[in-house]
Amino acid sequence: MRDRKPQALPAEYADIEIENNAQRLPLVLCLDTSSSMEGSPIKALNDALQTWTQELHDDVSLTYSVEVAVITFGSQGVAMWRGPQQLAAQASVSPFVPAHAFQAPRLRAAGVTPMTEALELAMQVVAARKAELRQSGLQYYRPQICLVTDGLPTDSTGHLTDTWRRLVPVLTEQQRAQRFRLYAIGVGGITDHGEEVLKAFAPKFNAKLHGFPFRELLQMMSASANAEQRGAGDEVLEKIFSRFKTQRPAWES
Repeated sequence: MRDRKPQALPAEYADIEIENNAQRLPLVLCLDTSSSMEGSPIKALNDALQTWTQELHDDVSLTYSVEVAVITFGSQGVAMWRGPQQLAAQASVSPFVPAHAFQAPRLRAAGVTPMTEALELAMQVVAARKAELRQSGLQYYRPQICLVTDGLPTDSTGHLTDTWRRLVPVLTEQQRAQRFRLYAIGVGGITDHGEEVLKAFAPKFNAKLHGFPFRELLQMMSASANAEQRGAGDEVLEKIFSRFKTQRPAWES
């Protein structure tokens, strides 16, 4: 996959970017929108994204530092979103939107599960955004990538594939070097095999959850972002995540 080199945000965000010198925290939501998510799961995801968007706008500790990008894998292969707008396949514009300007896309479910390619793209856009921030003289916190799926990686024809294994050594090294923090979340009826994939991707921050608790998941991501801003160590982030996995309010101390 060819590396993307996102440009600055379009003109409507220019004044925001010029005036905002806050240390940034890039956050990528890498979301499964394959056919198995059709019906109530995709509705729950869309509803949770809408609620979380408003919570981001209202959270003074996050709204001017967090930047949100959305990547989906399903109905149209791997797609990159800038807020509610799906970007063209070869678009050079950055998918990251400041949290206070972010608007959630309206997602639909269909198609296969090119999870490997979606996670590769997530890593690429994070690396590109970090380079862009450095070039602009802006500091950043460790980026977060949140992978959410209810299935197993497939190829473009829908057949199960082991190509995801090529990511494991890359992810291991990138996370060891603290290039980003990856959360790998299985929802719905994800199988034990699916859970094994997520554990390989993110040994510390993986979970197999019952149902589709997307609102709680997104609130946990906000809590983790707040902790990241406070300079919390892995033990604090792991505590937040552990509380979330047992369906207790992770964002409360």
